[in-house]
Amino acid sequence: MLNGKKIVLGITGSIAAYKACLIVRQLVRKGAEVQVVITPAGKEFITPVTLSALTRKPVISEFFAQRDGSWNSHVELGLWADAMLIAPATASTIGKMANGIADNMLITTYLSMKAPVFVAPAMDLDMYAHHSTQANLERLRSFGNVIIEPESGSLASGLEGKGRMEEPEKIVEMLDRYFDEQYYANSPLWGKKVLITAGPTYEKIDPVRFIGNYSSGKMGFALAEECARRGAKVKLIAGPVSMKASERIERIDVESCEEMYEAVVASFGDVHAAILCAAVADFKPAEVADKKIKREGESLTLHLDATHDIAAELGRRKHRDQILVGFALETNDEEQNALSKLKKKKLDFIVMNSTRNEGTTFGSDDNRIVIISETAKKTFPKKPKTEVARDIIDELEIPLREQ
Repeated sequence: MLNGKKIVLGITGSIAAYKACLIVRQLVRKGAEVQVVITPAGKEFITPVTLSALTRKPVISEFFAQRDGSWNSHVELGLWADAMLIAPATASTIGKMANGIADNMLITTYLSMKAPVFVAPAMDLDMYAHHSTQANLERLRSFGNVIIEPESGSLASGLEGKGRMEEPEKIVEMLDRYFDEQYYANSPLWGKKVLITAGPTYEKIDPVRFIGNYSSGKMGFALAEECARRGAKVKLIAGPVSMKASERIERIDVESCEEMYEAVVASFGDVHAAILCAAVADFKPAEVADKKIKREGESLTLHLDATHDIAAELGRRKHRDQILVGFALETNDEEQNALSKLKKKKLDFIVMNSTRNEGTTFGSDDNRIVIISETAKKTFPKKPKTEVARDIIDELEIPLREQ
């Protein structure tokens, strides 16, 4: 939810100043407008030209930029911003912030700031651990500032310990989460428990082979992130995929349909909604060889047994206040097959897509869906899966809002 937000990024004289470029880049990619305010010491570590190229804005460092009477207004910056982030923040700057020592443009901007302030300390371990630094940080917390705790690890001094600025990805994620919480505070998903399945399942034939499918998990993970963004407590049960989920999502990794079935059934009882996005194998080998099957002859016959029907089991178990959402990837007679699945599995609505829509199914970044319930059908154009996730969760919020 950083899109359209105005961020003042304060940069101070730390070796970690180079990471500010990565922060700017990620903020801009997410649609934020970034204004850099840098201290004179900060310019010794990174040039304003680099930062200006990334932000497409002049970098502010001094009160008086020209000798023509023009000046930079810290008051206007304080009114303009939706948030201020100081990264890296040195011990000196933290001390000045805590005690109102307004001797540079960054500190006067901080003192004029109407928006929330996030502070990412960066310094050597002994400086960070010193009583004065800790007292200053505690004072900033008491002002309502958010302190982004530094990491432990290798420091510029060659020592090991706590003081290294948090990684840019996590800093930007914290800002993103803050704006999500502001925007979605009234979402009916806020505080609700949501169970989501994602990815394929692998059914073993022998120790080196399996029956599986091409599912990447992208759609399911996008749904999990969107629910978490709206304040839901998300449990994601994922098949074997290489996708990563944010820390706010509880993730359980499984491999086979049997493992997914057990994890889903164990988790379903107290959730408010379940979204079954995983591409679960319908059949598995009746017997699994304990050694690699050797090639003998020109053919091999495998006997397959049906796997657990997870959607049908949850449909049987669900109570009236639970919402159950399914997916149907079809190759033909799409709508008819999706409607049949909707009724048989007792789903509240089903998300249908088709292999005939090229570039919208397994492994792709886009999807084209139709949402079908017993009373309505909504057709959506081809979109990135992150945007498709929003459409699906918007639909999920409707019955939650009516409860």
